Amino acid sequence: MTFIRNEAGLLSPHTASRPAATGLRRFAAPASKPGSIPAAPGERCELCGEILRDAHAHMVDPKNRSIACACTACALLFTRSAGRYRTVPDRVRHDPRTPLTDAEWAELRIPVAIAFFFVNSALGQVVASYPSPAGVTECELDLAAWDRLAGTHPLLAALEPDVEAILAVRGQPSETFLIPIDACYSLAGALRLNWRGFDGGAEVRSILTSFLADLRRRARTLEA
Repeated sequence: MTFIRNEAGLLSPHTASRPAATGLRRFAAPASKPGSIPAAPGERCELCGEILRDAHAHMVDPKNRSIACACTACALLFTRSAGRYRTVPDRVRHDPRTPLTDAEWAELRIPVAIAFFFVNSALGQVVASYPSPAGVTECELDLAAWDRLAGTHPLLAALEPDVEAILAVRGQPSETFLIPIDACYSLAGALRLNWRGFDGGAEVRSILTSFLADLRRRARTLEA
């Protein structure tokens, strides 16, 4: 089981916000699709012990902020569970009709050009994080601004708590995706292990470019 916790470590060059995340190495292997993390040799379902195939599901334990690997049968049991675990879905959505503007991005006060946001049900609020040399780094989020933006951006309001995230990329144009939460940790793990120098280097840029290209291929327009 991978625990997503705060820990001391190398700070991002962008900000001195709290670094967070341990156990990201297992999420750093190339995946066939966002959220599809290859199984290590002999890796087993953390509920029933069945040996896992390369493409397997994940479940979130919201209380302990951890992610568990699961076989198909166990993942199906927790698809709509109100118990300890919740299965991570595999949908990827975007809403090209309402991209975040520069002014709206500024409202969120996020100090970097790529970040992800998810609803932490244990805290009862949205949490903002971004990939960095330290792994997943949490940063302060203007919750009132988020609520205002969610009222005009249906994609932000469509989040499933704990198991999905909004990935926002600032650029020309800016892009926003709704993706599985484990895909965010997969990206953060890959960037952390390949980070070189101040800005990450060519390998990090290549990983990010490939990741976003795959999201664009897989994304479907958010249902009305």
